[in-house]
Parts: sequence; C-alpha cells; structure tokens
Amino acid sequence: MLKALVIAAVTTASFVTMAQAQDTLRVGMSGGYFPFTFVKQDKLQGFEVDVMDAVGRQAGLEVEYVTMSFSGLIGALSSGRIDTVANQITITPEREEAFAFTQPYVYDGAQVVVKKGNEGDINGPEDLKGRTVAVNLGSNFEQLLRELPYAGEITIKTYESNIEQDTALGRVDAFVMDRVSSAEVIDKSPLPLALAGKPFAEIHNALPFRDDEEGRALRDKVDAALTALKEDGTLAEISQTWFGSDITSTE
Repeated sequence: MLKALVIAAVTTASFVTMAQAQDTLRVGMSGGYFPFTFVKQDKLQGFEVDVMDAVGRQAGLEVEYVTMSFSGLIGALSSGRIDTVANQITITPEREEAFAFTQPYVYDGAQVVVKKGNEGDINGPEDLKGRTVAVNLGSNFEQLLRELPYAGEITIKTYESNIEQDTALGRVDAFVMDRVSSAEVIDKSPLPLALAGKPFAEIHNALPFRDDEEGRALRDKVDAALTALKEDGTLAEISQTWFGSDITSTE
C-alpha cells in the first residue's frame, strides 16, 4: 500500500511538472537590439517583449525571458534551454530545415548604414565592393551579403557589439542591419550615421521552435495566438507604439 502511494505521489508530481512546463514559454532574446529588445533601468523591454507578453496572454502561457548574447540564442534553442527566440530571427531555407517556424510577424529589409557624409560614395549594396562591411555575429545579414553576385569583393567583419561606433569612427566602411532598427539607431544615437540607399532584400521574421512533437505543438499554440493578435489589431498597435508604422503586415 505504501509503495502504491509513493508511486501515485511521484506520478502526480510528474503530471504537475509537465503541466507547469506546458504553461510556460521560455523566450530567448539578447536584450541588446534596440528597439526590439533592450534593457533600460534594469528592465527588459522593447517591441519583442510587448509582442511576447501579448502572445502569452492570448495563448494562456506564462512567458519567462532568458537573455544571452545573440550568437548563443540558436544553440540554446537547439539544446532545449529555451523554447523559442524573439530577436528578429529571419526565416531562411537553412533554418527551416532545422526548426519549426510560426508565421512571420515582422516584414522588413536589409539596410546599408554608413558614416554621415558618405552617402554619396555608398548608395546601396552595389557600392560595397572593395569595402569592409560589418554585421552582427549570428545574424542573417552575413549570409545575405555572401549571396550577392559580387560577394567575393566585400570584406565582411562580424561584431558582438560596437558595430555603430566603429562605422561612425571609420573603422569599417558600413554596416548592414534590418531597415527598422537602422532607422531607429540613427534617430536615437548621437553618432553621425546615415542610411545608404534603399533596403536590398526582403526579410520575414518569425519565431523558431524545435522541430519535434513538443516543439511543433507549442509552435502551433503560439502561431494561433499571433493570428488572433493580427486579426484584432494588437500587433499593429504594438508596432505603431514603437515605430510609428505597422511592420507586422505587408499591407
């Protein structure tokens, strides 16, 4: 009888643990990609935080944020330390082979940024030939540059931080970032930076999950929440708050 009670207690505890795990969404982000995810006065905030908070409320999930360097986020997802990454993760064929993605919730483009005054020399990606160009380590922008027909003529330098500062100081000729973040960096930063030409690639950003039964089930739950938040205007409202425009739709 005692043995049966112990087994029952262990089984009950296991179900409670599983239920708690299913009710919690562990979201990884860098906390260093303004205005999407950043820390101000010791508080994690940004567009991504507001979106994931809304997803949690809609899906009935408790959102737990885990911050780390951007370059470590995909590894943390693969190893199971987090359930998804909310840090402007672009859908690529390589990533689709490894992960189960939600629908896109941000539509953007790759943007060249230069030191202010150099816009006449670098008007877009075609003028990056023979120059040193910075990208954030682990981002998709390195791959986008390598896919250009003249990629062999571009020196690509990866950065964990100070990408804007080194561009303004002339240590690199330009950096490539998403259009939305680039515009915000230029608007908020005291550094002399400027957009160079128009975005040269369309990118769709979504939430990746592990491509297994549990990961796909959680993906489906979050995807349904994103659909509801798009339909009731919540995502557009969050976007307007941070950017003054709706980056969550192609319309």
